[in-house]
Amino acid sequence: MVTSDSTGTPARRAALRLLDAVLRRGLPLEAAMDGACADLDRADDRGFAHAIAAEVLRRTADLDALIDGATERPLPADAKARMVLRIALAQALALGTPGHAAITTVLPLVDGGPRKLVHAVFGAVMRDGAALPDPPHLPPAVADRWAASWGKDAAEAARASLGGPPPVDLTLKPDADTADWAARLDGESLAPGHVRIAAGRQIVDLPGYDEGAWWVQDIAAAIPARLLGAGEGRRALDLCAAPGGKTMQLAAAGWAVTAVDLSEARMARFAENLERTGLAAEARIADAAAFAEGAPYDAVLLDAPCSTTGIFRRHPDVLHRAGPRIVAEAAELQARLIDHAAGLVAPGGRLVYAVCSLEADEGEQIAKGFVARHPDWTIDPVATDELPQGFAPDKVGRVRVRPGTLADRGGADGFFVARFRRS
Repeated sequence: MVTSDSTGTPARRAALRLLDAVLRRGLPLEAAMDGACADLDRADDRGFAHAIAAEVLRRTADLDALIDGATERPLPADAKARMVLRIALAQALALGTPGHAAITTVLPLVDGGPRKLVHAVFGAVMRDGAALPDPPHLPPAVADRWAASWGKDAAEAARASLGGPPPVDLTLKPDADTADWAARLDGESLAPGHVRIAAGRQIVDLPGYDEGAWWVQDIAAAIPARLLGAGEGRRALDLCAAPGGKTMQLAAAGWAVTAVDLSEARMARFAENLERTGLAAEARIADAAAFAEGAPYDAVLLDAPCSTTGIFRRHPDVLHRAGPRIVAEAAELQARLIDHAAGLVAPGGRLVYAVCSLEADEGEQIAKGFVARHPDWTIDPVATDELPQGFAPDKVGRVRVRPGTLADRGGADGFFVARFRRS
């Protein structure tokens, strides 16, 4: 909801708090919502605050270019005036808020500061007939890093994917008729048991939701569990399992699954998903780095904590939060977790390691280091026919989902997956 008078200021103030939480304190946007929006009673206002913050985070580089082009001396990167101008311009140029409403509702946020400057810069940008580029530009540091890792074409593909909301992927239960569900849901299928639908639809109102016929899961995120195949009653351990998409895949494929996650809140959501789908798994709230109950397992799936840069299309805050330090810390944790996970697998068993990251230090380098440290483990190469349409393994049989994958069909989250076998 866009308001046009000063009563809309609380939502803009909440958006300012959200941006401060992400850009200064490094919090995920979703994690900052409760605190930043505590004084907003209406769901519409909370949603609008979130929309403003997300649009600013998606378009920061381009908003700053407009601001810098209208000021004689650059505003400091963390200046409140810059933050307020980002909020006003994102509303006026991307969210359809009338210009007078965009500026009058943000001026109180300057709190006695340079209101005249904010008003003047906003007016200058708007009088010049400025427009934001579509798609937005990535933050320069991110664009440079991904171009160095995956090539300029991949960095450009990543930018292109910021241009609009990504589609929604649904994973069906194994006994479902994929073609029938694609028709019922007005979507398309890229693999057996998969349906892709357009963004913006109300998930809970779709056919099959109430009876648990499917669950939301990006097509790339569904690859790790697919690589373990049919369970036939064997035992699998899903580490860092919540909110449960991979556990549900494994349970539906006939595995006896133990699911472990440290977050009570996420495991509560996990329990709701299991109840809705009618699938069964043994849930444990525990630290994955120390969990060993029930070992050894026939298979272990480790979807490890990571920088989450692969989900930037849905969560643009990661473009600003996940810098080199975060990537290095995540990689160190993943090395510890994969070593621990390996010790929980029975001889002859399999380990699947996955991260929703576009950083080679969290994917390829972890897989390479793991094999080097563990001579009793080898890469279990993934074959092309194990993957959905548009995906392919690399030359050693691992899966790297880069920007540009499925570009003509809505894209996919960035992911890395490797499968190993114990001798």
